[in-house]
Amino acid sequence: MNPMTHGSMYHGSCHCGAVQFRFWLAPGEQVVAECNCSICRKKGFLHLIIPQEQFELLAGEESRTTYTFNTGVAKHRFCRICGMHPFYRLRSHPEAIDVNIRCLDGDELPPLRIEPFNGANWEQNIEALRSVIPES
Repeated sequence: MNPMTHGSMYHGSCHCGAVQFRFWLAPGEQVVAECNCSICRKKGFLHLIIPQEQFELLAGEESRTTYTFNTGVAKHRFCRICGMHPFYRLRSHPEAIDVNIRCLDGDELPPLRIEPFNGANWEQNIEALRSVIPES
């Protein structure tokens, strides 16, 4: 099934609208990870991990910048204008896009199931995330 023609399309953006994107999802409940690591907890990021081919950046690549910390492996991309983190590429799923479900536009959300993820102890728990949200 081609998700671009047989799924639901969702739009999202950062707060100021400089970064805009859309993605497609097949029908059904989506698993969203709620990570308790220091950055996700403070950002309020709810992780919807989707295959890269279901995602399209519509505007704002030039408005994005990168923040790294700790080991420097994870590249946390965000809007340099308003500071929002609407999506990024995870180190655990390098061929996927991680959309912050809280940055979707409008009121329509896909059916969601939120699963906790102990990202505060990322190295010891990454397999748990991969079992909940398989790599694409």
